[in-house]
Amino acid sequence: MIQGTGSHVGKSVIVAGLCRSLVRRGLKVAPFKPQNMSNNAAVTIEGGEIGRAQALQARAAGLAPSIHMNPVLLKPETDKGAQVIVQGKRFGTLKAADYGSRKATLLPKVLESFALVGEGADIVLVEGAGSPAEVNLRAGDIANMGFADAADVPVVLLGDIDRGGVIASLVGTHAVLPDADRNRIKAYVVNKFRGDAGLFVDGVKFTEARTGWPSLGVIPWFEATRLLPAEDVLGLVDGARAGEGIVVAVPVLPRIANFDDLDPLRMEPGVSVVLVQPGEAFPGNADLILIPGSKATMADLAFVRAQGWDIDIKAHHRRGGRVLGLCGGFQMLGRTIADADGIEGTAGTVDGLGLLDVDTVLGGDKATVSVWGTHHASGEAIAGYEIHLGRTTGPDCRRPLLDLEGRADGALSADGRVAGSYVHGIFAADGFRRAWLAGLGISATDLSYEGKVEGTLDALAEHLEAHVDIDRLLAIAGLPN
Repeated sequence: MIQGTGSHVGKSVIVAGLCRSLVRRGLKVAPFKPQNMSNNAAVTIEGGEIGRAQALQARAAGLAPSIHMNPVLLKPETDKGAQVIVQGKRFGTLKAADYGSRKATLLPKVLESFALVGEGADIVLVEGAGSPAEVNLRAGDIANMGFADAADVPVVLLGDIDRGGVIASLVGTHAVLPDADRNRIKAYVVNKFRGDAGLFVDGVKFTEARTGWPSLGVIPWFEATRLLPAEDVLGLVDGARAGEGIVVAVPVLPRIANFDDLDPLRMEPGVSVVLVQPGEAFPGNADLILIPGSKATMADLAFVRAQGWDIDIKAHHRRGGRVLGLCGGFQMLGRTIADADGIEGTAGTVDGLGLLDVDTVLGGDKATVSVWGTHHASGEAIAGYEIHLGRTTGPDCRRPLLDLEGRADGALSADGRVAGSYVHGIFAADGFRRAWLAGLGISATDLSYEGKVEGTLDALAEHLEAHVDIDRLLAIAGLPN
Protein backbone atom coordinates (compact mmCIF):
# COMPACT_ATOMS: atom_id res chain seq x y z
CA MET A 1 0.00 0.00 0.00
CA ILE A 2 1.32 3.42 -1.01
CA GLN A 3 0.32 6.00 1.58
CA GLY A 4 1.31 9.65 1.51
CA THR A 5 2.37 12.27 4.01
CA GLY A 6 -0.49 14.39 2.66
CA SER A 7 -2.81 14.98 -0.25
CA HIS A 8 -1.41 15.72 -3.71
CA VAL A 9 2.01 14.19 -3.02
CA GLY A 10 1.77 12.03 -6.15
CA LYS A 11 0.30 8.76 -4.86
CA SER A 12 -2.05 8.25 -7.81
CA VAL A 13 0.64 8.83 -10.42
CA ILE A 14 3.22 6.69 -8.63
CA VAL A 15 0.77 3.78 -8.35
CA ALA A 16 -0.06 4.13 -12.06
CA GLY A 17 3.65 4.11 -12.91
CA LEU A 18 4.30 1.09 -10.72
CA CYS A 19 1.36 -0.73 -12.33
CA ARG A 20 2.89 -0.23 -15.76
CA SER A 21 6.40 -1.08 -14.53
CA LEU A 22 5.34 -4.38 -12.96
CA VAL A 23 3.22 -5.35 -15.97
CA ARG A 24 6.30 -4.82 -18.11
CA ARG A 25 8.07 -7.30 -15.82
CA GLY A 26 5.42 -9.88 -16.64
CA LEU A 27 3.40 -9.64 -13.42
CA LYS A 28 -0.38 -9.57 -13.20
CA VAL A 29 -1.10 -6.32 -11.38
CA ALA A 30 -4.32 -4.79 -10.06
CA PRO A 31 -4.84 -1.30 -8.58
CA PHE A 32 -7.05 -0.61 -5.57
CA LYS A 33 -8.09 2.42 -3.53
CA PRO A 34 -10.43 1.73 -0.61
CA GLN A 35 -11.80 5.26 -0.39
CA ASN A 36 -11.41 8.15 -2.80
CA MET A 37 -12.76 11.69 -2.78
CA SER A 38 -13.08 13.17 -6.25
CA ASN A 39 -15.66 14.52 -8.65
CA ASN A 40 -13.50 13.26 -11.50
CA ALA A 41 -15.14 9.89 -12.04
CA ALA A 42 -14.97 7.12 -14.62
CA VAL A 43 -17.53 4.57 -15.78
CA THR A 44 -16.65 0.91 -15.24
CA ILE A 45 -17.40 -2.26 -17.16
CA GLU A 46 -20.26 -2.93 -14.71
CA GLY A 47 -21.83 0.47 -15.38
CA GLY A 48 -20.77 1.96 -12.06
CA GLU A 49 -18.50 4.82 -10.96
CA ILE A 50 -14.95 4.91 -9.62
CA GLY A 51 -12.35 7.63 -9.30
CA ARG A 52 -10.69 8.64 -12.57
CA ALA A 53 -7.27 7.91 -11.03
CA GLN A 54 -8.15 4.25 -10.54
CA ALA A 55 -9.32 4.04 -14.16
CA LEU A 56 -5.91 5.36 -15.22
CA GLN A 57 -4.18 2.83 -12.96
CA ALA A 58 -6.29 0.05 -14.45
CA ARG A 59 -5.24 1.18 -17.90
CA ALA A 60 -1.60 1.14 -16.80
CA ALA A 61 -2.10 -2.43 -15.58
CA GLY A 62 -3.78 -3.48 -18.83
CA LEU A 63 -7.16 -4.02 -17.17
CA ALA A 64 -10.68 -2.74 -17.71
CA PRO A 65 -11.80 -0.48 -14.83
CA SER A 66 -14.02 -2.20 -12.25
CA ILE A 67 -16.19 -0.89 -9.42
CA HIS A 68 -14.13 -3.02 -7.05
CA MET A 69 -10.95 -1.04 -7.72
CA ASN A 70 -12.45 1.89 -5.77
CA PRO A 71 -15.34 0.59 -3.66
CA VAL A 72 -16.03 3.86 -1.82
CA LEU A 73 -16.07 7.11 -3.80
CA LEU A 74 -17.02 10.41 -2.17
CA LYS A 75 -18.24 13.09 -4.58
CA PRO A 76 -18.39 16.45 -2.78
CA GLU A 77 -21.60 18.40 -3.31
CA THR A 78 -21.10 21.07 -0.60
CA ASP A 79 -18.30 22.08 1.76
CA LYS A 80 -19.77 19.78 4.42
CA GLY A 81 -21.35 16.93 2.48
CA ALA A 82 -20.82 14.49 -0.35
CA GLN A 83 -22.59 11.87 -2.39
CA VAL A 84 -21.35 8.45 -1.33
CA ILE A 85 -20.83 5.84 -4.06
CA VAL A 86 -20.41 2.26 -2.79
CA GLN A 87 -19.26 -0.41 -5.23
CA GLY A 88 -20.21 1.82 -8.14
CA LYS A 89 -23.73 2.84 -7.07
CA ARG A 90 -25.17 5.75 -5.11
CA PHE A 91 -25.37 4.91 -1.39
CA GLY A 92 -26.68 8.30 -0.31
CA THR A 93 -25.68 11.88 0.44
CA LEU A 94 -24.10 12.39 3.85
CA LYS A 95 -22.62 15.25 5.81
CA ALA A 96 -18.99 14.78 6.79
CA ALA A 97 -19.85 14.15 10.44
CA ASP A 98 -22.47 11.56 9.56
CA TYR A 99 -20.13 9.79 7.18
CA GLY A 100 -17.42 9.74 9.83
CA SER A 101 -19.70 7.80 12.15
CA ARG A 102 -20.80 5.35 9.45
CA LYS A 103 -17.69 4.70 7.37
CA ALA A 104 -16.60 1.76 9.51
CA THR A 105 -19.78 -0.04 8.45
CA LEU A 106 -18.46 0.07 4.88
CA LEU A 107 -15.29 -1.89 5.72
CA PRO A 108 -16.85 -5.29 4.84
CA LYS A 109 -17.70 -3.97 1.37
CA VAL A 110 -14.17 -2.60 1.00
CA LEU A 111 -12.60 -5.90 2.00
CA GLU A 112 -14.97 -7.79 -0.30
CA SER A 113 -13.87 -5.63 -3.24
CA PHE A 114 -10.20 -6.00 -2.26
CA ALA A 115 -10.55 -9.79 -2.37
CA LEU A 116 -12.26 -9.68 -5.76
CA VAL A 117 -9.61 -7.38 -7.22
CA GLY A 118 -6.89 -9.69 -5.97
CA GLU A 119 -8.27 -12.79 -7.64
CA GLY A 120 -5.73 -13.91 -10.23
CA ALA A 121 -3.32 -11.04 -9.50
CA ASP A 122 0.31 -11.50 -8.52
CA ILE A 123 0.22 -8.18 -6.66
CA VAL A 124 -2.35 -5.54 -5.75
CA LEU A 125 -1.07 -1.97 -5.49
CA VAL A 126 -3.19 -0.09 -2.98
CA GLU A 127 -3.38 3.71 -2.87
CA GLY A 128 -4.10 5.51 0.38
CA ALA A 129 -6.00 8.78 0.75
CA GLY A 130 -4.77 11.93 2.44
CA SER A 131 -2.37 11.02 5.22
CA PRO A 132 -2.19 8.36 7.95
CA ALA A 133 -0.89 11.12 10.26
CA GLU A 134 -4.47 12.42 10.56
CA VAL A 135 -4.76 10.42 13.77
CA ASN A 136 -8.00 12.20 14.68
CA LEU A 137 -9.60 10.19 11.84
CA ARG A 138 -8.04 6.85 12.80
CA ALA A 139 -11.11 5.41 14.53
CA GLY A 140 -13.18 3.65 11.89
CA ASP A 141 -10.64 4.50 9.18
CA ILE A 142 -11.01 2.63 5.89
CA ALA A 143 -8.71 4.80 3.74
CA ASN A 144 -5.25 4.34 5.26
CA MET A 145 -4.06 2.40 8.30
CA GLY A 146 -7.53 1.13 9.16
CA PHE A 147 -7.64 -0.66 5.84
CA ALA A 148 -3.97 -1.70 5.94
CA ASP A 149 -4.52 -3.30 9.33
CA ALA A 150 -7.76 -5.05 8.34
CA ALA A 151 -6.26 -6.37 5.09
CA ASP A 152 -2.82 -6.97 6.63
CA VAL A 153 -0.82 -5.22 3.93
CA PRO A 154 2.61 -3.58 4.30
CA VAL A 155 2.89 0.16 3.67
CA VAL A 156 5.40 2.37 1.84
CA LEU A 157 5.17 6.05 2.71
CA LEU A 158 5.48 8.70 -0.01
CA GLY A 159 6.63 12.27 0.70
CA ASP A 160 6.62 15.34 -1.57
CA ILE A 161 9.84 17.34 -1.44
CA ASP A 162 8.67 19.94 -3.97
CA ARG A 163 6.31 21.57 -1.48
CA GLY A 164 9.04 21.70 1.18
CA GLY A 165 9.25 20.14 4.62
CA VAL A 166 9.52 16.56 3.42
CA ILE A 167 11.81 15.52 6.27
CA ALA A 168 9.42 16.98 8.82
CA SER A 169 6.43 15.31 7.17
CA LEU A 170 8.09 11.89 7.11
CA VAL A 171 9.58 12.09 10.61
CA GLY A 172 6.41 13.74 11.90
CA THR A 173 4.28 10.91 10.56
CA HIS A 174 6.54 8.46 12.37
CA ALA A 175 6.20 10.48 15.56
CA VAL A 176 2.41 10.70 15.72
CA LEU A 177 1.48 7.16 14.65
CA PRO A 178 0.77 4.52 17.28
CA ASP A 179 3.29 1.69 17.40
CA ALA A 180 1.20 -0.82 15.45
CA ASP A 181 0.66 1.60 12.55
CA ARG A 182 4.24 2.85 12.63
CA ASN A 183 5.54 -0.71 12.39
CA ARG A 184 3.34 -1.41 9.37
CA ILE A 185 5.37 1.13 7.35
CA LYS A 186 8.34 -0.73 5.86
CA ALA A 187 10.04 1.99 3.79
CA TYR A 188 9.62 5.46 2.36
CA VAL A 189 10.10 7.24 -0.97
CA VAL A 190 10.71 10.93 -1.67
CA ASN A 191 8.86 12.26 -4.71
CA LYS A 192 9.09 15.33 -7.00
CA PHE A 193 12.76 16.22 -6.47
CA ARG A 194 14.12 19.07 -8.58
CA GLY A 195 17.86 19.50 -9.09
CA ASP A 196 20.80 17.41 -7.92
CA ALA A 197 19.55 14.48 -5.82
CA GLY A 198 23.05 14.14 -4.41
CA LEU A 199 22.33 17.19 -2.31
CA PHE A 200 19.68 15.23 -0.44
CA VAL A 201 21.90 12.31 0.62
CA ASP A 202 22.18 13.68 4.15
CA GLY A 203 18.40 14.18 4.24
CA VAL A 204 17.91 10.51 3.39
CA LYS A 205 20.34 9.42 6.10
CA PHE A 206 18.70 11.68 8.69
CA THR A 207 15.22 10.40 7.87
CA GLU A 208 16.34 6.79 7.99
CA ALA A 209 18.05 7.36 11.35
CA ARG A 210 15.03 9.08 12.92
CA THR A 211 12.41 6.64 11.61
CA GLY A 212 14.21 3.35 11.08
CA TRP A 213 12.55 3.16 7.65
CA PRO A 214 14.84 2.52 4.67
CA SER A 215 14.61 4.72 1.61
CA LEU A 216 13.51 3.10 -1.63
CA GLY A 217 14.62 6.10 -3.66
CA VAL A 218 14.34 9.78 -4.48
CA ILE A 219 12.20 10.33 -7.57
CA PRO A 220 13.13 13.32 -9.73
CA TRP A 221 10.40 15.63 -10.99
CA PHE A 222 8.57 14.02 -13.93
CA GLU A 223 7.33 16.84 -16.13
CA ALA A 224 5.17 14.59 -18.32
CA THR A 225 2.84 13.96 -15.37
CA ARG A 226 0.79 16.89 -16.67
CA LEU A 227 -0.15 14.77 -19.69
CA LEU A 228 -1.99 12.26 -17.49
CA PRO A 229 -5.55 12.81 -16.21
CA ALA A 230 -5.51 14.68 -12.89
CA GLU A 231 -7.39 13.23 -9.91
CA ASP A 232 -8.56 16.52 -8.47
CA VAL A 233 -8.85 20.17 -9.42
CA LEU A 234 -5.49 20.98 -7.80
CA GLY A 235 -3.78 18.95 -10.51
CA LEU A 236 -5.85 20.70 -13.15
CA VAL A 237 -4.86 24.16 -11.92
CA ASP A 238 -1.22 23.16 -11.67
CA GLY A 239 -1.28 22.01 -15.28
CA ALA A 240 -3.03 25.08 -16.68
CA ARG A 241 -1.29 26.96 -19.44
CA ALA A 242 -1.96 29.87 -21.75
CA GLY A 243 -0.05 30.73 -24.87
CA GLU A 244 -0.47 31.31 -28.58
CA GLY A 245 -3.33 30.08 -30.71
CA ILE A 246 -7.03 29.47 -30.10
CA VAL A 247 -8.12 30.43 -26.58
CA VAL A 248 -10.52 28.12 -24.75
CA ALA A 249 -11.73 29.70 -21.51
CA VAL A 250 -13.03 27.39 -18.76
CA PRO A 251 -14.60 28.57 -15.49
CA VAL A 252 -13.27 26.73 -12.44
CA LEU A 253 -16.54 25.83 -10.73
CA PRO A 254 -16.59 24.95 -7.02
CA ARG A 255 -17.93 21.45 -7.84
CA ILE A 256 -16.27 21.01 -11.21
CA ALA A 257 -16.49 17.39 -12.37
CA ASN A 258 -14.91 15.20 -15.03
CA PHE A 259 -12.53 17.96 -16.02
CA ASP A 260 -10.29 15.46 -17.81
CA ASP A 261 -12.49 16.48 -20.76
CA LEU A 262 -9.96 19.30 -21.11
CA ASP A 263 -6.83 17.14 -21.30
CA PRO A 264 -6.80 16.52 -25.08
CA LEU A 265 -7.33 20.23 -25.76
CA ARG A 266 -4.47 21.14 -23.42
CA MET A 267 -2.16 18.85 -25.40
CA GLU A 268 -2.86 20.59 -28.71
CA PRO A 269 -0.01 23.05 -29.47
CA GLY A 270 -2.39 25.48 -31.18
CA VAL A 271 -4.80 25.65 -28.25
CA SER A 272 -4.47 27.66 -25.04
CA VAL A 273 -6.75 26.44 -22.26
CA VAL A 274 -7.27 29.31 -19.81
CA LEU A 275 -8.74 28.36 -16.44
CA VAL A 276 -10.79 31.29 -15.17
CA GLN A 277 -10.51 31.40 -11.39
CA PRO A 278 -13.12 32.87 -9.03
CA GLY A 279 -12.85 36.64 -8.99
CA GLU A 280 -11.40 36.78 -12.51
CA ALA A 281 -13.14 37.88 -15.70
CA PHE A 282 -13.23 35.78 -18.84
CA PRO A 283 -10.52 36.80 -21.31
CA GLY A 284 -11.85 39.06 -24.04
CA ASN A 285 -9.94 37.14 -26.71
CA ALA A 286 -11.58 33.77 -25.94
CA ASP A 287 -12.62 31.85 -29.06
CA LEU A 288 -14.55 29.22 -27.11
CA ILE A 289 -16.04 29.22 -23.62
CA LEU A 290 -16.32 25.66 -22.37
CA ILE A 291 -18.54 25.15 -19.31
CA PRO A 292 -17.49 21.84 -17.77
CA GLY A 293 -19.37 19.24 -15.78
CA SER A 294 -20.58 19.92 -12.26
CA LYS A 295 -21.51 17.72 -9.29
CA ALA A 296 -24.01 20.37 -8.12
CA THR A 297 -25.35 22.11 -11.23
CA MET A 298 -27.79 24.51 -9.59
CA ALA A 299 -25.33 25.60 -6.89
CA ASP A 300 -22.56 26.09 -9.46
CA LEU A 301 -24.95 28.07 -11.68
CA ALA A 302 -25.62 30.38 -8.74
CA PHE A 303 -21.84 30.70 -8.32
CA VAL A 304 -21.48 31.60 -12.02
CA ARG A 305 -23.92 34.45 -11.48
CA ALA A 306 -22.25 35.56 -8.26
CA GLN A 307 -18.95 35.90 -10.15
CA GLY A 308 -20.60 37.88 -12.96
CA TRP A 309 -19.55 35.13 -15.35
CA ASP A 310 -23.05 34.92 -16.80
CA ILE A 311 -22.56 38.47 -18.10
CA ASP A 312 -19.18 37.53 -19.59
CA ILE A 313 -20.57 34.41 -21.27
CA LYS A 314 -23.51 36.23 -22.85
CA ALA A 315 -21.27 39.10 -23.98
CA HIS A 316 -18.90 36.57 -25.55
CA HIS A 317 -21.82 35.07 -27.46
CA ARG A 318 -23.06 38.48 -28.63
CA ARG A 319 -19.59 39.19 -30.03
CA GLY A 320 -19.84 36.06 -32.16
CA GLY A 321 -18.02 33.68 -29.83
CA ARG A 322 -18.84 30.03 -29.40
CA VAL A 323 -19.98 28.27 -26.22
CA LEU A 324 -19.93 24.55 -25.37
CA GLY A 325 -21.45 23.00 -22.26
CA LEU A 326 -20.72 19.45 -21.15
CA CYS A 327 -23.09 17.60 -18.82
CA GLY A 328 -23.81 20.08 -16.00
CA GLY A 329 -22.51 22.84 -18.25
CA PHE A 330 -25.04 21.74 -20.88
CA GLN A 331 -27.83 21.99 -18.31
CA MET A 332 -26.72 25.52 -17.31
CA LEU A 333 -26.97 26.74 -20.91
CA GLY A 334 -30.71 26.04 -21.12
CA ARG A 335 -33.76 28.09 -20.12
CA THR A 336 -34.56 26.35 -16.82
CA ILE A 337 -33.38 23.63 -14.44
CA ALA A 338 -36.10 22.01 -12.32
CA ASP A 339 -35.39 19.97 -9.20
CA ALA A 340 -38.80 19.05 -7.82
CA ASP A 341 -37.43 16.38 -5.46
CA GLY A 342 -34.63 18.50 -4.00
CA ILE A 343 -31.94 16.14 -5.29
CA GLU A 344 -29.33 18.91 -5.20
CA GLY A 345 -30.72 20.62 -2.10
CA THR A 346 -33.75 22.88 -1.94
CA ALA A 347 -36.53 21.84 -4.30
CA GLY A 348 -37.46 24.32 -7.00
CA THR A 349 -36.78 25.65 -10.48
CA VAL A 350 -34.09 28.15 -11.51
CA ASP A 351 -33.43 30.04 -14.72
CA GLY A 352 -30.51 28.89 -16.81
CA LEU A 353 -28.30 31.09 -18.97
CA GLY A 354 -30.83 30.92 -21.79
CA LEU A 355 -28.35 30.34 -24.61
CA LEU A 356 -29.99 27.07 -25.62
CA ASP A 357 -33.72 26.60 -26.12
CA VAL A 358 -33.94 23.58 -23.82
CA ASP A 359 -35.14 22.76 -20.29
CA THR A 360 -33.73 20.27 -17.79
CA VAL A 361 -35.59 18.24 -15.18
CA LEU A 362 -33.39 16.58 -12.54
CA GLY A 363 -34.47 13.18 -11.33
CA GLY A 364 -34.85 9.57 -12.38
CA ASP A 365 -32.13 6.96 -12.35
CA LYS A 366 -28.55 8.12 -12.62
CA ALA A 367 -27.00 7.41 -16.03
CA THR A 368 -23.57 5.77 -15.76
CA VAL A 369 -22.81 4.28 -19.13
CA SER A 370 -20.12 4.11 -21.79
CA VAL A 371 -21.27 5.33 -25.21
CA TRP A 372 -20.13 5.30 -28.83
CA GLY A 373 -21.37 7.25 -31.80
CA THR A 374 -20.63 10.03 -34.27
CA HIS A 375 -20.50 13.80 -34.39
CA HIS A 376 -23.69 14.80 -36.21
CA ALA A 377 -22.07 17.54 -38.30
CA SER A 378 -18.82 15.90 -39.37
CA GLY A 379 -19.58 12.19 -39.07
CA GLU A 380 -16.41 11.69 -37.01
CA ALA A 381 -16.50 8.86 -34.48
CA ILE A 382 -16.59 9.55 -30.76
CA ALA A 383 -16.39 7.37 -27.67
CA GLY A 384 -17.12 8.56 -24.16
CA TYR A 385 -19.30 8.09 -21.11
CA GLU A 386 -22.28 9.61 -19.35
CA ILE A 387 -22.57 10.28 -15.60
CA HIS A 388 -25.60 12.42 -14.86
CA LEU A 389 -29.05 12.79 -13.37
CA GLY A 390 -31.85 14.37 -15.32
CA ARG A 391 -33.25 14.80 -18.80
CA THR A 392 -32.95 17.75 -21.14
CA THR A 393 -35.52 18.48 -23.84
CA GLY A 394 -36.54 21.37 -26.07
CA PRO A 395 -36.49 22.72 -29.64
CA ASP A 396 -32.68 22.91 -29.85
CA CYS A 397 -32.48 19.17 -29.13
CA ARG A 398 -33.89 18.70 -32.64
CA ARG A 399 -30.40 19.72 -33.74
CA PRO A 400 -28.39 17.12 -31.77
CA LEU A 401 -24.65 17.37 -31.36
CA LEU A 402 -24.07 13.61 -31.38
CA ASP A 403 -25.67 10.46 -32.72
CA LEU A 404 -25.11 7.69 -30.16
CA GLU A 405 -25.83 4.58 -32.21
CA GLY A 406 -29.29 5.80 -33.13
CA ARG A 407 -29.95 7.88 -30.02
CA ALA A 408 -29.62 11.66 -30.31
CA ASP A 409 -27.60 13.52 -27.69
CA GLY A 410 -27.16 17.17 -26.97
CA ALA A 411 -28.38 20.32 -28.65
CA LEU A 412 -27.25 23.06 -31.01
CA SER A 413 -28.53 26.62 -31.11
CA ALA A 414 -30.15 28.02 -34.25
CA ASP A 415 -27.09 30.16 -34.96
CA GLY A 416 -24.80 27.14 -34.52
CA ARG A 417 -22.57 28.88 -31.99
CA VAL A 418 -23.87 27.29 -28.77
CA ALA A 419 -23.80 23.54 -28.19
CA GLY A 420 -24.26 21.11 -25.34
CA SER A 421 -23.82 17.40 -24.70
CA TYR A 422 -24.11 14.92 -21.85
CA VAL A 423 -21.13 12.90 -23.12
CA HIS A 424 -17.76 13.21 -21.42
CA GLY A 425 -14.49 12.32 -23.14
CA ILE A 426 -15.42 13.36 -26.67
CA PHE A 427 -12.24 15.38 -27.25
CA ALA A 428 -10.16 12.24 -26.77
CA ALA A 429 -11.38 11.17 -30.23
CA ASP A 430 -8.76 12.61 -32.55
CA GLY A 431 -11.00 12.97 -35.60
CA PHE A 432 -13.78 14.73 -33.67
CA ARG A 433 -11.30 17.03 -31.94
CA ARG A 434 -9.79 18.06 -35.26
CA ALA A 435 -13.24 18.69 -36.76
CA TRP A 436 -14.28 20.81 -33.78
CA LEU A 437 -11.09 22.86 -33.82
CA ALA A 438 -11.46 23.32 -37.58
CA GLY A 439 -14.77 25.02 -36.81
CA LEU A 440 -12.82 27.47 -34.67
CA GLY A 441 -10.47 28.18 -37.53
CA ILE A 442 -7.49 26.06 -36.52
CA SER A 443 -5.93 23.06 -38.17
CA ALA A 444 -5.21 20.61 -35.39
CA THR A 445 -2.01 18.59 -35.32
CA ASP A 446 -1.73 14.86 -35.88
CA LEU A 447 -1.76 14.37 -32.10
CA SER A 448 -2.89 10.90 -31.03
CA TYR A 449 -4.29 11.53 -27.56
CA GLU A 450 -4.59 7.89 -26.54
CA GLY A 451 -1.13 7.19 -27.93
CA LYS A 452 0.26 10.11 -25.94
CA VAL A 453 -1.20 8.77 -22.70
CA GLU A 454 0.18 5.29 -23.38
CA GLY A 455 3.61 6.69 -24.19
CA THR A 456 3.56 8.76 -21.01
CA LEU A 457 2.71 5.72 -18.87
CA ASP A 458 5.62 3.82 -20.43
CA ALA A 459 7.97 6.74 -19.82
CA LEU A 460 6.74 7.02 -16.22
CA ALA A 461 7.42 3.33 -15.67
CA GLU A 462 10.97 3.74 -16.98
CA HIS A 463 11.42 6.80 -14.76
CA LEU A 464 10.43 4.83 -11.65
CA GLU A 465 12.56 1.85 -12.64
CA ALA A 466 15.58 4.17 -12.80
CA HIS A 467 15.00 5.81 -9.40
CA VAL A 468 13.07 3.39 -7.16
CA ASP A 469 14.33 0.10 -5.75
CA ILE A 470 11.47 -1.93 -7.20
CA ASP A 471 13.08 -5.27 -6.32
CA ARG A 472 13.00 -4.23 -2.66
CA LEU A 473 9.42 -3.04 -3.06
CA LEU A 474 8.45 -6.49 -4.35
CA ALA A 475 10.28 -8.10 -1.44
CA ILE A 476 8.25 -5.95 0.98
CA ALA A 477 5.11 -7.19 -0.78
CA GLY A 478 6.25 -10.77 -0.25
CA LEU A 479 7.08 -11.53 -3.88
CA PRO A 480 10.33 -13.27 -4.87
CA ASN A 481 12.82 -11.26 -6.90
